[in-house]
Amino acid sequence: MRSMTENEAAPSDRSVPPAPGADRYLALDFANSDLALPGGRSLDLLGTPEAATRWLIERGLASDDARLQEVCARRLRDLREQVGALIATRIDALPAPPEALRAVNDALTRAPAASLLAWDRTQGLHRAQAHPADQVADHALAVLAADAADLLTSPDADLLAACGSPPCRRYLLRTHGRRHWCSVRCGDRARAARAYARRTATP
Repeated sequence: MRSMTENEAAPSDRSVPPAPGADRYLALDFANSDLALPGGRSLDLLGTPEAATRWLIERGLASDDARLQEVCARRLRDLREQVGALIATRIDALPAPPEALRAVNDALTRAPAASLLAWDRTQGLHRAQAHPADQVADHALAVLAADAADLLTSPDADLLAACGSPPCRRYLLRTHGRRHWCSVRCGDRARAARAYARRTATP
């Protein structure tokens, strides 16, 4: 599968509607950030440091002046793979992979959980989460890992499903317990594939 580079005229993540549930769980949006596109192409929204930085900024996980290096972007991609593995095994009712559990728990412990007491002239005394510029990745990883843990241990975990329209590899929360497509586009493609299979089936 050919991956699109930053210089190609590729659709952004904003041109692809979020999968059901991704607006409620950032971890689901995170797991879905490696997109399969028509024509055998793919678009990795964390594929470069610039793309990963933009993804974090757009989701409020980094300030506008943040700049990730490749080592941090790779850590995000690695955690995404492990979160995806946990979601996949939860859908299939399989044991959670130990390496995925370790990766999520490691990310959970990398950033301070408590909001610190701070003061400035505008707000006076207030609580603020401390994540200086050199800890942007740690903070983002901790937030994403916590959200993944919340999703996977919530009643919503029973609604997790993989999109049923290959080659899409996104996950979703089923609506009304029925939907297995992440978007109208994927639903249309699946219905078209079934119709074609019926037309060409050997009697």
